[in-house]
Parts: sequence; C-alpha cells; structure tokens
Amino acid sequence: MPHLENTVLCRESQVSTLQSLFGERHHFSFPSIFIYGHTASGKTYVTQTLLKTLELPHVFVNCVECFTLRLLLEQILNKLNHLSSSENRCPTHITCETFNDFVRLFKQVTKAESLKDQTVYIVLDKAEYLRDMEANLLPGFLRLQELTDRNVTVLFLSEIVWEKFRPNTGCFEPFVLYFPDYSIGNLQKILSHDHPPEYSADFYAAYINILLGVFYTVCRDLKELRHLAVLNFPKYCEPVVKGEANERDTRKLWRNIEPHLKKAMQTVYLREISSSQWEKLQKDDTDPAQLKGLSAYTHVELPYYSKFILIAAYLASYNPARTDKRFFLKHHGKIKKTNFLKKHEKTSNHLLGPKPFPLDRLLAILYSIVDSRVAPTANIFSQITSLVTLQLLTLVGHDDQLDGPKYKCTVSLDFIRAIARTVNFDIIKYLYDFL
Repeated sequence: MPHLENTVLCRESQVSTLQSLFGERHHFSFPSIFIYGHTASGKTYVTQTLLKTLELPHVFVNCVECFTLRLLLEQILNKLNHLSSSENRCPTHITCETFNDFVRLFKQVTKAESLKDQTVYIVLDKAEYLRDMEANLLPGFLRLQELTDRNVTVLFLSEIVWEKFRPNTGCFEPFVLYFPDYSIGNLQKILSHDHPPEYSADFYAAYINILLGVFYTVCRDLKELRHLAVLNFPKYCEPVVKGEANERDTRKLWRNIEPHLKKAMQTVYLREISSSQWEKLQKDDTDPAQLKGLSAYTHVELPYYSKFILIAAYLASYNPARTDKRFFLKHHGKIKKTNFLKKHEKTSNHLLGPKPFPLDRLLAILYSIVDSRVAPTANIFSQITSLVTLQLLTLVGHDDQLDGPKYKCTVSLDFIRAIARTVNFDIIKYLYDFL
C-alpha cells in the first residue's frame, strides 16, 4: 500500500505482520495482540495509522486517562456505540460497573448493522496500568472474543514485556509483537522526511546528520530529537537567509550552529524553557543561565538523600568505572596518576556526554560519599524513582534486562555544583576530568 509506506517509515516488518494478523474485514482475527517496545518506538503511531488507513472499526483508549475500571469500560462502550449509531440518531450514554456488565453490553452494541460481519478492534494504550486494576480485567480482555462470541480483537500497547503481565494463575497467551528502537539510520530517514518545503531535502538531511552526530549518544528518543530539530533549524539556516553562505557550505553552517547545539545539550529532556524563550536566546546570543526559567530545578528543594543520590549519579555518569577505587575506597593503596591518564583518553568525558551506569554502582558511590550510614531501604529506592520522574535521571534500561536497570544523569555541572554546595560537598575533587 503506497500511501502507508510513505506515512509509516522504517516499520515495514511490523506493518506487514499486523496486516497479516488483521486479514480480511470479515475474517476472525487473532483474539489479542500484545505490542511492546521502548517509548517513541512508533507503537501507537503505527497502530493508529494502520487502522485509519484501512478504515477498520476501532476504539482507541489511553489507560492513563481511564484510571478506574468504570472509566475504562464506559469509554470503550460509548466509543463503540458512537461508531454503531447513525448520523441522525444521537447515541445514549452507557454506564457500566463490572466486567460482566461490559460483556453483556458489548454484545448489544456490536449487534448494529454497521459493525456486523467485520472485525472490531479495541486498542489499549499504556496497557501496563491494567495490572493495577481488578484481577479479572486482563484475562477478560485476552478472552473477549470467546466471552462475547463476537469478531473482536484487543490490542495492548506497552513499554514492558509480556512476562511482566502474565498472571500467576495463567491466562490466554496473546500474539506478541516487538517494536525495536530506531537505529541512527532510521532516525536520519524519519527526521529528514520532515524537511520544510522552502529548503531542499539534501540541505535538511545534512542538518539532521549534524544534529544526530551531536545528540545521538545522549538521546535516542524520536520525539525529543524531532523537537530539537525544529527548535534549532532556524539558527542553522541563518547564514543562508542572510546570504553569507549557500546550502552546500557545510563548514560555515556547522561553525554557526555548533555553539547553539552545545547550549541545547544542557536542556535535553528537561524542557526548562519554552520554544519562544529558546528562540529569544538564539536571537540575542545570550547565556542560557540568564533567561528566567532556565535551570529552574536549582530552586527546587530536594530531600537530603536525593541530593546525594543525584551527586552520586553525576559522578557515575562522568567518571570511568575503574576510577571508583581511587576516589571512593579509603585504603586503596598507592595508585599512580599516570595509570589513569592513558594517551587515548584525551577527550573530556563532559564533552562526550553522560554514560549509563547500573543501580549497584550508584548505590556503592552513594554509600561512600554520605557521612552517615545509609540502609538500602524502600525510601532510598523511592527517591531514585522520584528523580527519574523529575527527569533529573533518565532510565535507559528496563528491569527485564539481565543486568538490571541502568540510568543516566541529565543535569549540568553547574546545577550539580549548586546542589553539592547545599550539603557542603566538594564535587570537583571527585571528578576524573579535573584530575
């Protein structure tokens, strides 16, 4: 399907699999399909685009918005009722309290002529939130086709693997489809597809290549990269607009955009300033710290141990793991400085960006830099989770991996020094770059 190929890029295998599972409109499809992958891997976009392009009757529900059983079931039924009702008739609001009522009402709604002899699709986005609801909900949705004796398929979209869903009592196994992360080539192709009509495709592709060269090591989120591409493009093409360079003068264009991309590196994921503020910053060529609103996190008072957790995370992100013994072990013996300064390590770690680190290394550094003894209680782990929620730390590995979760510290050196001053901690003497 040519229109679909132009709309959905770099997901040909997944689209082909879903089309095979859907089959013809009147065929019974697979009862339940479980689609999983990291954030911004195209799960929601591909599913919605495919269903809309094929004009299949479907209901899309976000489980974050429908956070109770009643809200979820009523949302599905009322959207289905809207699909089945004619344009002249105003659909009545359906109320539903239990899953048993849902099965009965679902049969009634799908009797309509417009839904007969074709598969109805129910898409549950952020499906991991179903695990916090009633125990019979997930098994019920998995067997909805059997319970209702209707041609219905339930699609679950999630960021975690199916093994984290499976109940201990067992359940009907869905068809599992994995969406892998986009490679750098995929990101180049997708982002280049968004080029403005007033500039050539090659010119915008060269800009995307520069952008990915700077940000790919620290950010692989398509949404964030797309935001950065839109935000910084006016500055990139500024010499062309002024007539100081042409579209092929990549060297001059790179020199113009390089300092602004370095400023943008300080606010990846954080979104500390609005797009209008960022445009003002680039126009006036001012220091980012002078803008009101930037580094607003420095004015947020964190809990006592959260400050040390953040400091430990920064040290783990920017110090090589082999230097931990030198910095944090009291009786490490004599270690010559030359052992740490190898010839091929001339590049500053701060220019390369933060590196991922495992949880056990973070805790080991934390226990070394805190004066008092800290027990690994639920309170400590909840504070780590809070820092991830605040986007001061980024979770780059999920707990389904064999080596456990991995994190990155996303804050700048100036921010971490401000935090360290509040607890009288000299972070500079623990940083490998300042040896």
